[in-house]
Amino acid sequence: MHLVKLMALAALVGGATVATGQDWPAWGGSSPGRNLYSPQKGLVNSFDPGKPKAGGDEIDAATTRNVRWTAKLGSQTYANAVVADGRVYLGTNNEPPRDPRHEGDRSLLLCLDEKTGAELWHLTVPKLAAGKNADWENLGLLASPTVEGKRVYVMTTRCEILCLDTEGMANGNDGPYKDEAAYSALDTGKPAVPPGPKDADILWRFNLLDEIGVLPRNAANCGVLVLGNLLFTGTANGHDWQRSNVPFPLAPSLIALDKNTGALVAADQLKNGSNIFQGQWSSPSAGEVKGRTLVFYSGGDGWCYAFNAQPVPGKDGTPLLEVVWKADANPPEYKTRDGQPIQYPAAEGPSEINATPVFHSNRVYVATGQDPEHGEGIGRLLCLDATLTGDISTKGVIWDYREIKRSLSTVSIDPATGLLFAADFSGYVHCLDAASGKVQWVYDMKGHVWGSTLVAEGKVYVGDEDGDFVILPARREFDPKKDKPLFETNFGAPLYSTPVVANGTIYLSTMTHLYAIGEKLK
Repeated sequence: MHLVKLMALAALVGGATVATGQDWPAWGGSSPGRNLYSPQKGLVNSFDPGKPKAGGDEIDAATTRNVRWTAKLGSQTYANAVVADGRVYLGTNNEPPRDPRHEGDRSLLLCLDEKTGAELWHLTVPKLAAGKNADWENLGLLASPTVEGKRVYVMTTRCEILCLDTEGMANGNDGPYKDEAAYSALDTGKPAVPPGPKDADILWRFNLLDEIGVLPRNAANCGVLVLGNLLFTGTANGHDWQRSNVPFPLAPSLIALDKNTGALVAADQLKNGSNIFQGQWSSPSAGEVKGRTLVFYSGGDGWCYAFNAQPVPGKDGTPLLEVVWKADANPPEYKTRDGQPIQYPAAEGPSEINATPVFHSNRVYVATGQDPEHGEGIGRLLCLDATLTGDISTKGVIWDYREIKRSLSTVSIDPATGLLFAADFSGYVHCLDAASGKVQWVYDMKGHVWGSTLVAEGKVYVGDEDGDFVILPARREFDPKKDKPLFETNFGAPLYSTPVVANGTIYLSTMTHLYAIGEKLK
């Protein structure tokens, strides 16, 4: 790409796009800092998720309370919902088949009506021919999409970025991409299926495997970030099946695309592939620091990075994403013991970062963790000074909390109280003072937590693998040893997702159903 064109694109990068109203248009809502906090009021304080109808898996609305609607998903759902312009988007799998024209293992992105939960359209994503090492069987689409205007941006399990029309095929096949029929049959050995009115309309497609040369580990996942005219995404590059090496060690970990065309604009020059522990599943965040926009990304090498959001020309003129600072989230004692290296994935050893770094008040908060299949182990929650430069592994640590275990979870911060909430995989919800890192209390869910906490209206919402869901008070005085949660219930199915709030409704997905929780509309 010519430097003049690069600079023209980069000049459009400014403050992050913020949606109007009370939608939740991306992972982290409308906040590019990805803080899982909502200022909305009037949410219900209790509800009953109800029970399935006899002989089926449809939820009986008559047995629910304060549930506006439920929608049947696939058999495995790990994704988090987003809500924008009257539509709800959520990833799941294809078991049982959603569409008889597309049988077998597929990943799906559903677009549902916000008021009723009725399906408007769906994206069917075939599995990669590389097998479950790169695209795990029956896993379903993992990433939260990002909605801006009439476009939906999403990373699929095929390790690609798709730009979709929010209307689907209902308003015709728009955009330059016209190969939806062929796309539906990729790697299946089956004939192409012409799209119908309830199929997704792909506007453009960027295939990371072909365009930049990466290999995802187990599944590709990233909630893409839109800043001005650029779209930032992790590449999901990782280890091979035997976890013996990274086949593409020089491939980038973070790239920027032109959001209008899908053209590659810039990539990092980390060349950190040989240091990746297993895979890369984090999502980028962003914030304004000293008059410029920084993009924060957590690598599979256990480092947290800050990049200048304005691409710059490299030594050979190739556009690149410049590292402003970096921090190693694994202290020396997590790497060696008695002079011997501690081998990953040992419980007492180093971890990658799966959580999204959260930017708040010139600080970045992020926890370390590993693939849930590796079990429990030690973790670390860091508060980093985002105003510094260079290697800030030591000088940039404002506080360091090591009572947390391995965590998959992104933190949530209540700006009204200055409290931070973080869950770990072992099932503990930690409440800390965001400024000092001083622990206020720790609540035991007694079940593994895969999702993250959400803070809204002075309350903390969180669910666990056992299907338990609690609402905790977002205040310092709470004592888990003697005080009960404000509300608790069980959904009868695992909760691997994070609750989100949009337009007075709490959205929460179990493995098999999406619930829109709120007073029923008259």
